[in-house]
Amino acid sequence: MHLGKVIGTLTPCVVYTGLEGVPLLLIQPLNPQQAPAGSPFVAADTTRMCGRGELIYYESSREAALALEPWFVPVDHAIIGIVDNVKLTDYPVERSDD
Repeated sequence: MHLGKVIGTLTPCVVYTGLEGVPLLLIQPLNPQQAPAGSPFVAADTTRMCGRGELIYYESSREAALALEPWFVPVDHAIIGIVDNVKLTDYPVERSDD
């Protein structure tokens, strides 16, 4: 799962079958320190409760397509939930030098 922030909404002029009533939101991906980490993208809001400025967590790719009913609708990103709090520990993050 990934961390992001809702920065806007999108209103489609044509809605794909299976995405009726699913809000599409603009998301700014964030790193663990909540700083921007990449370009904004559109995500389907599976919670149907997110608003502008909300801190969220999301999934990408196949997992995003599985998050909606019916399964495998054509989405690249899906909001899974709203984040109440982020607490970072002082433990170092292990890195893989692959």
